[in-house]
Amino acid sequence: MTDRLKLVIFDVDGTLVEGESHIVDAMQQAFAAHDLSRPASADVRAVIGLSVETAVARLSPDLDPATCAAVGRSYRTAFRDIRLSMGAARMNPLFPGIREVLDELAADPWTLLAVATGKSRRGLDALIEGHGLTGLFISTQTADDHPSKPDPSMIAACLADAGAEARDAVMIGDTSYDMEMARAAGVRSIGVTWGAHAADRLAADALAHRVEDLPGAIGSLLGEPA
Repeated sequence: MTDRLKLVIFDVDGTLVEGESHIVDAMQQAFAAHDLSRPASADVRAVIGLSVETAVARLSPDLDPATCAAVGRSYRTAFRDIRLSMGAARMNPLFPGIREVLDELAADPWTLLAVATGKSRRGLDALIEGHGLTGLFISTQTADDHPSKPDPSMIAACLADAGAEARDAVMIGDTSYDMEMARAAGVRSIGVTWGAHAADRLAADALAHRVEDLPGAIGSLLGEPA
């Protein structure tokens, strides 16, 4: 074991929890609320991971900023209503095996966990509480306080909160935006293939095809035996 502090940063949607269908539903509701054509499900999945207004602009580049902001507000309202009707844990269940991996990593005193997500603070807090994950993450960074991925701001904040060096950190996510953010921040990356983007889009330092592959991939990238 190394005596250097390690930081493992997780994306949320498509990495820790399921729930793509609810993101698609809320986004389509938001566009319809403004009499705009509903984006195709595949197009919404392609922008999962971006901050809401950035995703809206990507889905409909001709919208003016004010309309983008209004659609973004409608998305948040629609998503909140789904969450309130279902409960955060039922709406976004953890992928099988994720809780066990988080507990295994957290049991190592030299490993700290963090989150960098395009979710809102309200949504992330509800999810963490709903799954009983309170206190597990040293840093939780959301789209409310940072530019959209792939800007490295969220990772920089995670590193500062943890007191960790970029060389000792890894970003785990399911989209190309997570991998680009990791490169911009100078940290390693692991792409998971059970989320929104196909493996050939990820361009990660390592891939994990199963949840149980994560500890070994983390150990390999951060200099420990798998």
